[in-house]
Amino acid sequence: MNAPARQFSFEFFPPKTGEGMEKLRNTRRQLAQLHPHFFSCTYGAGGSTREGTLSTVLEICKDGHAAAPHLSCVASTREGLREVIEEYRRNGIRHIVALRGDLPSGLASAGEFRYASELVQFIREETGDWFHIEVACYPEYHPQARKPQNDLAAFKAKVDAGADGAITQYFYNPDAYFHFVEQVQAMGVRIPVVPGIMPINNFSQLARFSDACGAEIPRWMRLKLEGFGDDIASVKSFGLDVVTELCEKLLAGGAPGLHFYTLNMAGPTSTIWHRLGL
Repeated sequence: MNAPARQFSFEFFPPKTGEGMEKLRNTRRQLAQLHPHFFSCTYGAGGSTREGTLSTVLEICKDGHAAAPHLSCVASTREGLREVIEEYRRNGIRHIVALRGDLPSGLASAGEFRYASELVQFIREETGDWFHIEVACYPEYHPQARKPQNDLAAFKAKVDAGADGAITQYFYNPDAYFHFVEQVQAMGVRIPVVPGIMPINNFSQLARFSDACGAEIPRWMRLKLEGFGDDIASVKSFGLDVVTELCEKLLAGGAPGLHFYTLNMAGPTSTIWHRLGL
């Protein structure tokens, strides 16, 4: 019996300017040459990039590539989400990344949905098996989870609601990923858990992201990156070595693929891809 094919995917965010859109088109053309399983596109807090996400996804599909829009439910109504889901369905989109999302700044109400599991259940109730649904998970646990067990239970709830696959928050400690997978498999989870990979291109930006999302930068890595100061070339070179080695360990250990957070740049992801010999 053959093992299932590994899944490789690349994530974009919808640009806010014409210049940004053109840059993303160039990035997409370069990364399309690597034949990913799909491209995904993020969705701003409270649906703030709804139109940008849709137009980006439709353009990807028009170019002949599979695309998966992200959809978050916090600060949303059932009717509003129903409209978005139907819009994707009308346009032939069959893949979606279902997330809780962040509450937009200054907004007091969380809307009609509190958890991503409720969104997954809603999509299934509305559309049956039309969509292949990916959900998020956190090898180092969600920063708002009071206990690891609570976060594992929240992930299991998303799977039980009908998720087909999961993509992790990025991390730099492969043991965290393998331990997480062992834990959820022991709970009966059988869907593929694809590691999220964040190339290192700018240390101050990475530190900001990591502080916000709870992804740990191991102390030895942080000190090394801080030590490079303004030496951008050394930061990039070290980042490529570290992330390539991380990917090698993940794939050798049985990870079902890789999901790259590209930040709309082709270079770092392409270089890692070629180093891996994919």
